[in-house]
Amino acid sequence: MTTLDPSARQRPLGVAVIGYAFMGKAHSNAWRNVGAFFGVPAFERKVLVGRDAELVAEAAAKYGWAESATDWRSVIERDDIDIVDICAPGWMHAEIAVAALAAGKHVLVEKPLANTLAEAEAMVAAAVAARARGVQSMIGFNYRRVPALALARELIDEGRLGTVRHVRAAYLQDWLSDAQSPMTWRLRKDTAGSGALGDIASHAIDQVLYLLGDTVTEVSGRLHTFVTTRPGPDGPASGLEEVTVDDAAWATLTLASGAIASVEASRVATGQKNSLTLEIYGDKGTILFDLENLNELGFLDATAPAREQGFRRILVNETDHPYMNAWWPQGHVIGWEHTFTHQIRDFLHAVQSGEAPSPSFEEGLAVQKVLAAVEESANNKSTLTVVNTAPASEGA
Repeated sequence: MTTLDPSARQRPLGVAVIGYAFMGKAHSNAWRNVGAFFGVPAFERKVLVGRDAELVAEAAAKYGWAESATDWRSVIERDDIDIVDICAPGWMHAEIAVAALAAGKHVLVEKPLANTLAEAEAMVAAAVAARARGVQSMIGFNYRRVPALALARELIDEGRLGTVRHVRAAYLQDWLSDAQSPMTWRLRKDTAGSGALGDIASHAIDQVLYLLGDTVTEVSGRLHTFVTTRPGPDGPASGLEEVTVDDAAWATLTLASGAIASVEASRVATGQKNSLTLEIYGDKGTILFDLENLNELGFLDATAPAREQGFRRILVNETDHPYMNAWWPQGHVIGWEHTFTHQIRDFLHAVQSGEAPSPSFEEGLAVQKVLAAVEESANNKSTLTVVNTAPASEGA
């Protein structure tokens, strides 16, 4: 395989997205809009891939893809495809990503990196080999691209919080609170890998590593399944199926810096729709964030005189805030979907420049190691040492 030279390209990059459901829709929206707001290399939305020919064709037409396909293997062999964006379920990530990288395609893959540690390690090995040929890869932890969280990272890097002592991270949803909610692939270990742990705790753990630029050295975890059986996909008439993943997860993480992080995730937290909250406490200040108010960042400067101290509300939509100069005049907010547009922007810039993007597959593996340690700790009721987790690098 010859080394790719981005400067030698004579045609637009050809893009294929694999998966057309929730994440396929979110990524398609980003691919459709990124060129209208950001200066990015030319690309074409070539093909949307899915297993159901009729449904994927309908989605491709709706989302603006030139065509649809059902065989991802034939798509990655096409000479007109340069980027493969993997939005398929986790159990498919490793096989598709490894094959696409071997075929010389740049790869973006949704989180978590894989369903197992072994799959994640195979993906990293493939990414390292491909990178030597100029082929880029990135994992889609889109919350790194929330402008408020990118600003939080800047403030922490600037020392505004001083020494970070402890972090509280909670990601709570309630879409499984109803015990009659039917089975999906996300509730089966063989397809999802894990439940709330891999699905949403992965985001919280990545934020801890990203914001602090730190590594995890020790893990104590607990998992619990509150609803152990659910109706089949066709409702009660199809009988009950066993739920083989967790509904909720808890973890205490010791970091290399000496900070301690508590992580909580639940998909049965009644009343919580999509609540990712972060509290970062340092000896000189504190940062607060709530995804349900994603344009805002709470900041306390503890170095100010006591009579002036208090949390300030930073509305993160000034043109000098991360990503915001591409959008609207100050005071006009953006939404959840914009994080995917920012993600595509950063990935395309990496492909164009030849510089490895972040978060890399190695960073995805670092999160995967923590997830595996949480699961093992929960199963064994023990505390585990985690080794060889690479620090998170700058994402914006």
